Amino acid sequence: MAAAAPDVLPVWLRLGRVSNLPTVWSNALAGAAVAGGEPWSAVTFLVALALSFLYVGGMYLNDAFDQAIDARERPQRPIPSGEVAPETVFALGFALLLLGLLALAAALALPPTDSGLGAMVVGIGLAGAIVFYDWNHKGNPLSPLLMGLCRVLAYLTAGLAATASPEPALGVLALAGLGWLVGLTQAAKQEAFDRLERVWPLAFLAAPLLYGLARLDAGPLAWFLLLALAAWLAFALFLLNRRAEGDVPRAVVSLIAGIALVDALFLATVGAAQAALAAVGCFALTLLLQRWVAGT
Repeated sequence: MAAAAPDVLPVWLRLGRVSNLPTVWSNALAGAAVAGGEPWSAVTFLVALALSFLYVGGMYLNDAFDQAIDARERPQRPIPSGEVAPETVFALGFALLLLGLLALAAALALPPTDSGLGAMVVGIGLAGAIVFYDWNHKGNPLSPLLMGLCRVLAYLTAGLAATASPEPALGVLALAGLGWLVGLTQAAKQEAFDRLERVWPLAFLAAPLLYGLARLDAGPLAWFLLLALAAWLAFALFLLNRRAEGDVPRAVVSLIAGIALVDALFLATVGAAQAALAAVGCFALTLLLQRWVAGT
C-alpha cells in the first residue's frame, strides 16, 4: 500500500503566518474610516483582500530570503526542514504580491472610487517595500522602521482607496501605527534567541496610547479601548521583562495581535463604533488563530 501524501496545507498556513491576517483586515477598516471614507464598502473589502494577499506573499518571501539564516537559527522552519522547496516559496510569494495588486486594481475600478492612481501608486510602493524588507532585514538596524513602513503603506492604501481627499488624521494614524510596529519588530528580532537585548526601542509602543490620550473627547468607547490597549501593552512588557523561557515569543505574538486593538482605538476616535468593535473581534480572532498557526 502506498504511503499517504503528507498534508501540506498546515505548512503553507504556517509559512504565511495566516493567524495574523485579522490584523490586516483591521488595518483596512482603520485606514478607510480615519481617512474619512466608508469602512463598510465593497472597495474596503477588496482592499482588505488585496492587503491579505500582499501580507501572505510577503511572509512567504520572508522565509525564502531567510532560508540560510533559518537553517542555523530556526531549522524547524518549513524550508530548512525540507517540507517545501525554496523555489516554490519564491514563486508563490511573488505570485501573491501580483495577485494583491490585481485585487487592489479591481477595488479601485469600483464606483464611486475616484482616487485610483494615488492608491495604486501607494499599493505598488507597499509591494516594493515588502520585497525590500524581506531581502534586507537581517542585520539591518533600520529593519524595524522598514517593517513599520509596510503597515503605514497599508493604512495609506486603504485610506486613499476610500477617498481621494483623506483627512489629516490618516497621517497621524500612520505615524502612531508606525511607532507600534517599530517596537514590535525590535522585540521580534530577538525572538529566535528568546531574549531581548535592546530595550529602548520599545518606547515606540507608546505612540498609539499618546494618540488616544490626545483624543480624550472621543467618547467612552475610545476611553475603554485606550485602557484595554494600555493593559495589553503592560502584559506584553511584563513578559519581555520577565524573560522566562518562551516569554519573548509569547510577547511578540501578543503585540502582533495588539495591532488590531490599536486599530480599534483609532476607529473609536473617529466615531466608527461598529468598525471599532469589528477590530476588537479581529484582535480576539488573531489570538484564537495563533493557537493553531504560529504567528511568527
